[in-house]
Amino acid sequence: MDTRSEINRRRTFAIISHPDAGKTTLTEKFLLYGGAIQLAGAVKGKKSARHAVSDWMEIEKQRGISVTSSVMQFQYEGYCINILDTPGHQDFSEDTYRTLMAADSAVMVIDAAKGVEAQTRKLFKVCTMRHIPIFTFVNKMDRDARSPYDLLDEIEKELGIQTYPMNWPIGSGIDFKGVYDREHSSIITFTGNGNAREATATEVDLSDSSLENTLGENLYQTLRDDVELLDGAGYEFDLESVQNGRLSPVFFGSALTNFGVEPFLEAFLKMTSSPLPRHTAEGTVDPFDNAFSAFVFKIQANMNKAHRDRIAFMRICSGKFEKGMEVQHVQGGRKIKLSQPQQMMAQSREIIDEAYAGDIIGVFDPGIFSIGDTVCTPGKKIQFEGIPTFAPEFFCRVRQKDTMKRKQFVKGTEQIAQEGAIQVFREIGGGMEEVIVGVVGTLQFDVFKYRLENEYNVDILMENLPYSLIRWIDTPDVDLKTLNLTSDTKKVQDMRGRYLLLFSNEWSISWALEHNEGLELSEFSR
Repeated sequence: MDTRSEINRRRTFAIISHPDAGKTTLTEKFLLYGGAIQLAGAVKGKKSARHAVSDWMEIEKQRGISVTSSVMQFQYEGYCINILDTPGHQDFSEDTYRTLMAADSAVMVIDAAKGVEAQTRKLFKVCTMRHIPIFTFVNKMDRDARSPYDLLDEIEKELGIQTYPMNWPIGSGIDFKGVYDREHSSIITFTGNGNAREATATEVDLSDSSLENTLGENLYQTLRDDVELLDGAGYEFDLESVQNGRLSPVFFGSALTNFGVEPFLEAFLKMTSSPLPRHTAEGTVDPFDNAFSAFVFKIQANMNKAHRDRIAFMRICSGKFEKGMEVQHVQGGRKIKLSQPQQMMAQSREIIDEAYAGDIIGVFDPGIFSIGDTVCTPGKKIQFEGIPTFAPEFFCRVRQKDTMKRKQFVKGTEQIAQEGAIQVFREIGGGMEEVIVGVVGTLQFDVFKYRLENEYNVDILMENLPYSLIRWIDTPDVDLKTLNLTSDTKKVQDMRGRYLLLFSNEWSISWALEHNEGLELSEFSR
């Protein structure tokens, strides 16, 4: 197959949701259909015998949550699909934002009983910012659910996007009888198999005389009324609006019982496009361009504890990657070979010889890459749009218990910081024996502590600090000693040697700006 055909069959999407909406379960079912796994594992607490394939980190298995983004590739009906499974928990939203930068579309999973939740709202804004297509899967219809009309209304009001139900639920909970497929005017009935994970699906035409007996008089009449209302009052289906992120196709189903998952996957693949062009400072990069280009959106240390390795995840934006090829590392200003190129199935890996635009590859990182870096064919000068860094809101003073383990402490702290999960600051003139760690969500402190103990064999002491705001000093050649600041403002340095200030409140920021003429502060590192 030629390069153009290979790129054409690629689909790269992220799955986003609020915690517990069933996102990781849905991912597992996709992999099941693609033959990538033989048995799907529900994401539950510590006693579960199997854990989801996409949750590979030990702490994820223990808590039953996803805390890092996983990358998985599988084949289905001629398509080559790259799934980016993201953490749902808001404390790990920064990882999710970066992952969305590598996706061409997003699948939004919504709990049928809870509707649009806070985290969904936040993630959705990133999708709309990039105008990426959003497909909605309303999950857990086999449990008691809210009215589908209310759910659609909430999606439209809360997220500011039009919706088009591709199918329509018939009842919910113990009364869930299946869905009406609008495209084929047929009913797919749902029959739960006791405690078995698989539901039985049978297709029946809407005009079938036996349907009233199957559904019961009330549900049958409700369905007839709903179909009439949907056809008369809803938005028209428009593929262009879908692909521009203005209209979200909505599907109802149950990932746990497998009901509605395959029809959703098939419809999704038909409506999504092959890899999209990417914007750079120099112009647009066409995925079908022969020149290779990619950017780093994630770095993960110790995916294999035995090897203590570090993997940089890259989204290929154009052309074809071949093992052993020489590329230009734009930010590093030098030519390199990307060693040990591999594709992932969570923690399982496979060394590859080639990959194409749309694919996600992992390469061994000896410590030269940062998030947002570009690699491309030598002679090309490409720099993709930057990946946003979020200002931390919680701070902690951290030091190792055993001073003999300074080397491990410094290495672990630096490596975890380079992944982007935490930000590390030093007292002015201080070393790395004691650092200040900043995070977007407090659960990141738990992960940081856990990883230092388990991956680097370092026990640490942590002390919460009263700061909640951070500002980088943009004023060149500033003399920190002469700054007039409130007593609760702290001066620190980041890992790149830039000066910044930690504040307890907005008033302290106003004081600093008013009492230091010419002082320039910014919320983000440049």
